Amino acid sequence: MDLAIHGKTALITGAQSGIGLATAHTLAAEGVNLVLTDLDPQALERAANDLPGAPLCLTADVTRQAEVDELVAKGVQHFGAIDIVIHTAGVTGSKGDPLELTDGDYEHAWQIDFFSAVRVARATIPAMRDRGWGRFICITSENSVQPYWEEAVYNTAKAALSTFVKNLSYKEAAHGVLCNTVAPAFIATPMTDGMMKQRADQLSVSFEEAIESFLEKERPGIVPKRRGEAQEVAHVIAMLVSQHASFVNGSNVRVDGGSVISVQN
Repeated sequence: MDLAIHGKTALITGAQSGIGLATAHTLAAEGVNLVLTDLDPQALERAANDLPGAPLCLTADVTRQAEVDELVAKGVQHFGAIDIVIHTAGVTGSKGDPLELTDGDYEHAWQIDFFSAVRVARATIPAMRDRGWGRFICITSENSVQPYWEEAVYNTAKAALSTFVKNLSYKEAAHGVLCNTVAPAFIATPMTDGMMKQRADQLSVSFEEAIESFLEKERPGIVPKRRGEAQEVAHVIAMLVSQHASFVNGSNVRVDGGSVISVQN
């Protein structure tokens, strides 16, 4: 299907691996210009080597507004505009008893998982609004609606992010800028690789056995009994930023294999 976004320019944060990189491949195949950003310039350049076209690779710390502003300015200078934002940058943060986690633990996740999206929105949406077209997508998580007790810092930040994007959607749609979130669960990414390696060590089992036991005990709603693939999330993102999703706004689209065991978003 032609997504009718050939020639548009997308900014993707957290682009060197996982969902960000998979989305870059999907959009590049649609003829979208890419501005890719992450913290490790060498890793980002290596990841971009396989992409068609000539993506612009830039490093930026999304916890700093000045760096986000500079990133966007360079993207606009290179391609003329930023039409699409896909904000995937994030961390799981510290885990443990919610009352024993420190202010710093909560602040760390807050700055990266939530406030970074505010900064990126400030830097990109006003120009989209002026042009009368734009797409703003943030990656949330199943945790924003189905929180797990030991992941309070992550849960809190992602829930706030969901609310923030919903707030944006009410105003920006009037200017042709559609704002949505995508909520994955247990996708095969470096983040969940790290989680499963830690679990394997704790249980003295193999990596594959750690995944199997996690699915059985912690994620019974994922009936397919596997991790999702980053590309499966990327295809959903690509549809949301396309011309075909022109009546989708303020939505939270789950790509979770059924992990969330409720009918509520």
